[in-house]
Amino acid sequence: MDSGFVTKLLLSFAVGSIWITLGTIAAERFGSKIGGLIGGLPSTVAVALLFIGLTQSPTAAAQSTTVIPLAQGLNGIFIVVYLLTAHRGLITGLACSFLAWACIAASLIAINLQSFWLSVVCWVALALAAYHIVEKQMTIKAHAKVQVHYTPWRIAGRALFSGAVISFAVVMGKLGGPVYGGVFASFPAVFTSTLTISYLTAGAEFSRAVAKSMLLSALINVVLYAIAVRYLYLWLGLAWGTALALLFSAGTGYLTYLFMRSKTT
Repeated sequence: MDSGFVTKLLLSFAVGSIWITLGTIAAERFGSKIGGLIGGLPSTVAVALLFIGLTQSPTAAAQSTTVIPLAQGLNGIFIVVYLLTAHRGLITGLACSFLAWACIAASLIAINLQSFWLSVVCWVALALAAYHIVEKQMTIKAHAKVQVHYTPWRIAGRALFSGAVISFAVVMGKLGGPVYGGVFASFPAVFTSTLTISYLTAGAEFSRAVAKSMLLSALINVVLYAIAVRYLYLWLGLAWGTALALLFSAGTGYLTYLFMRSKTT
C-alpha cells in the first residue's frame, strides 16, 4: 500500500471523525437544522478530491467531479428511503437505504457517465424532487436540542465509528479510476455515521429531523463545491483551488442556512 494512499486514509479518518462528531454534537446542542447543515457541508468529498489531485493530477481530480452531481443527487434517494423506513428501526432504515444506494451506484458505474452537464441536470431534477417529497409530502418537523451527557468514552466512540465508516468509503474508492473515485467520494458515509449516532442518541424522530436538514445541505453544498473544484483546480492549482473552493463553500453554507431557516419546517 503506497504512502500517499495511507496518508489519504489517515487524513480522511481524522477529518471525517472530527467533522461528524462536531456535527452530531451541534445537532444535540443547537437543534436538527444546525446539525444537519454542518453534516451536509463538504468534508470527505474535499479530502477525496484533493488527494486525487495530489496522487494523480489536478486534471484527474477535475474529471472525478463529473459524476459527483448525479451521485449526490442519487444520495438524496438514500435519505428519502431512510426517512420512509427509519420508524421501523435503525437497522431496517439503513438496510433499505443502502440497498437503494447500491443499486443506483452499480447502475451509475455501468453507464460510465461522461457528460458533466448531464450529471448537473440530473442533480437539479433529483434535488428538486427530494425537496418536494421531504418538505411537501412528509411531516418532519425540525427538532430542538436534546440533553446528552458527554463523556470522553462517548465522544471517542463517535469519532472511531465515524472514522471507520469514512475509511471504508476511501478504501472502496481505491478500486480505481475517475468514475469509482467520484462515486465513492459521494458514498453516504457521513449520512450513515450521523444518522446512526443521532438515532442511538435521541431516537427515530430526532434522526429523521437531522436527516432532512442534512439532505438539503448536502444536495446544495457538496455539489457546488465539486463544481468549484472542477474549474479552480485547473485554473489555480490544488492549493489555491482548494482554498477558494472551501471559501466558496462557506458562503453557500451560509446561504443554505438562511434558506433552511425561512423555507423549511
